[in-house]
Amino acid sequence: MKKTQAVGIDLGTTYSSLAVLNKHGQPVTIPNQDGELSTPSVVYFDGANVVVGTEALRNAVSSPDRVVQHVKRWMGDPQKLWEVDGRGYTPTDISALILKKLLRDAETQLGKIREAVITVPALFSETQRQETLNAGHAAGLEKIQMINEPVAAALCHVLGDEGLAFAELAVDQKILVFDLGGGTLDLAVVDYRSEHVRVIASGGDPELGGLDWTRVLVDLAAGRFLEETGIDPRDHLRSLQYLSLESEQAKRSLSARDRAAVSVQHENQLKTYQIGKNGFELSSAKLLEKCRQVTNGLLADNSLGWARIGTVLVTGGASRMPMIRDLLQKMSGRTLNRTLSPDQSIAHGAASYAGMLLSGDGRAQDLFSGKVSERLGRIQQQSVNARPLGIMVRDQQAGRRVPCWLIRANTVLPAAVTHIFGTAGPNQRRVRVRLVEGGLGKQPAVEVGECVITDLPQNLPEGSKVEITIAYDQQARIQVTAQELQSRCQATANLTRPGNVLQTQSPGRGESKNAKTPQARKQAAGKSARPGAKAKQKRPARKPPRPKPRPPAAAVTDFGAECFDDDLLRAMSDAADESPVFLCHRCGVELNSAGYCDDCDGDQAQSNPSDSLKQRDESVEISEEEFWDYELDQE
Repeated sequence: MKKTQAVGIDLGTTYSSLAVLNKHGQPVTIPNQDGELSTPSVVYFDGANVVVGTEALRNAVSSPDRVVQHVKRWMGDPQKLWEVDGRGYTPTDISALILKKLLRDAETQLGKIREAVITVPALFSETQRQETLNAGHAAGLEKIQMINEPVAAALCHVLGDEGLAFAELAVDQKILVFDLGGGTLDLAVVDYRSEHVRVIASGGDPELGGLDWTRVLVDLAAGRFLEETGIDPRDHLRSLQYLSLESEQAKRSLSARDRAAVSVQHENQLKTYQIGKNGFELSSAKLLEKCRQVTNGLLADNSLGWARIGTVLVTGGASRMPMIRDLLQKMSGRTLNRTLSPDQSIAHGAASYAGMLLSGDGRAQDLFSGKVSERLGRIQQQSVNARPLGIMVRDQQAGRRVPCWLIRANTVLPAAVTHIFGTAGPNQRRVRVRLVEGGLGKQPAVEVGECVITDLPQNLPEGSKVEITIAYDQQARIQVTAQELQSRCQATANLTRPGNVLQTQSPGRGESKNAKTPQARKQAAGKSARPGAKAKQKRPARKPPRPKPRPPAAAVTDFGAECFDDDLLRAMSDAADESPVFLCHRCGVELNSAGYCDDCDGDQAQSNPSDSLKQRDESVEISEEEFWDYELDQE
C-alpha cells in the first residue's frame, strides 16, 4: 500500500475537494471516482444506499425529499434534522458522509488516510468547529487540524502552485483575502513577511454566498411565473428544486454572457424566461451592499485603510461573478489578484498547511524532497480568533447574568487570559464557570460550555479568590481552567452538551484527602448542571454594571480535546497582547480605549476596571476594589 500522508480538505457548502502535496511541494487536487476535481456536497438516500456527489445532485428534482444539500449552512444548529425513512440525520451526520466519499475516492490513489486538515469559515463558532471535527472522526479520520478558509487561500498565494522549492513572494505586503464561496463570505487581512504568514484580522458573513445570488434568480423567474399562472413554484418542493438548478446554471452563464435562460416547470406547465445581466445586478444590489459593508467594516474596525492593502486576493466560486469583481475594484482602487483557482485554492492551501504540520514531527523528510522539507519547516503561520470569548458573571443588583469578555475578537492565536473572581457565598463547595462566545452582528452571545470545580475546602469565606484562565489554541478551539487559590483545587473543562456533562478535575496542591473518584466527580458535575439550579443568597456588589439582556440558552458541545499543560498555558499567555474587555457600570456597554462609555456622559471617565489591572507574570489580575463587582455562581 502507498505511504499515507495528511491531506487538505475543503468541505464546502456547494462543492468539496481534497488535495495533497506531491514530493516537489506542489498541491495537487485528487479527482473523485468520476474524474471530477470537485464533488458536489449533496447526499442522496437511495433506499439502503447512500449516494454522494454528482449522481445525488441529479436526483434532487425527482426525489427532493431524499436529497440533502447545503448542509454547511446548518452546522451548529441543534434543531436541524433531516428525516429519511424514519431516521434523523444531523448536519454532522451529512458532513461525515461527504467526507467519507472524498476520503474513499482519494484512498484508491494515496492509500489509507488517517490525518487531514479541514478548512472552516473564519467566523465559525466553537460549536460549528467541534461539529466539523466530529464529522471528520465519524468519517474515519484519527487526527484532524483545522484552518480558516481565507488563511488557506493566503498560504496558497504566498507559497505558489509551482511548488515550495521554487515559489515565494518577493516582497513583504498586506493581503486582503476576499473568499466568496457558495455559502459564506470569508475575509482576512494577512501580513506576509519572508517565511511568516500572520493574520491581522478576520471577518465576513456566514450567511452570504453564491446561494443568495442563485435565490435572486429563483425569485425573479418565480415572480414572472406567478404573475402569468397564479402559481408560485417556490411553494412546491419538486418545482423549487428544478428552478434552483436552472437558476444556478443561469448564474454561471451570466458571468460570461449578457443574457441567460431560466426555465420554470410545474406539473404540466413549462415556461422559459430570459434574464439580462443588468437586471440580475440590479436585483442583487442588497447583496452587493452587504459585501461592501462587511469588507469596509473589517478594515475600519482594525484601523486599516485601502492604502495599506498591497494585494486584493479574490477566490471562491461565487467570486467569478463580474459584479463582485467590479465592486472590489471600485472599493480598492486597484487591480485584483485573480491568480488563484476559485474552486481549488482553499484545498491547496489546506494541503500546504498539512505539509507544514508534518514538518513538525519529522515525517516531511520521508514524503518530500530535501528543499521542500526544509522550506516547510521554516514557514510560520499565525491566525486570530473571529469572536470574543468570556464567561457569564452575576450582576447582584439586577439578579441577572451578563457576559464579561476576556479575549477580544481578532486576538493573535494561541492566546490565554487569566482573571480573578470571587466565590458567591460562605462555605461554597462548588464553583461553576459558564463560557460564552460572542454572536455575530445583532445576534446574542452564545453559551458554549462550562467548567465546574468540586470538592472545595470547607468553611471557605465568601469572596474566596478563584482564578479563571481561558485559552484559544491555533485552531481557535477553546480551553477553560479554574483554580481556587487557597486550596489549589482546579478543574479544566472538557465542554459538553446538556445532559452529558463531563468534568475532569486535576489534583492540586492542598486538595482534600477525601476527593471523589473521577467517576464520582463526573456524576457530581452532571448534577451541577441541572436546569434551574438556585444559588444561595449573596451580598450586593459594590459597583455592579447594568446588565445586557440575558442571551437565550444554546446547545453546548463536547470538545474532546486534551488539556493544556502549565508550560503551554504560560506560552499562550505570553503570546496574548489583548486586555480583558470591561463594561460600563451604568449601562453595561463596552468601554472605549480611553475608559469612557460612548453611550453615557462622555465628559468624564468612568471608573475603568482596566486602570486597576496589573500584569503579574503571565496573569491578568483584578484589584481588591474591583474584585467584588463580579461573583461566580455557586451550586
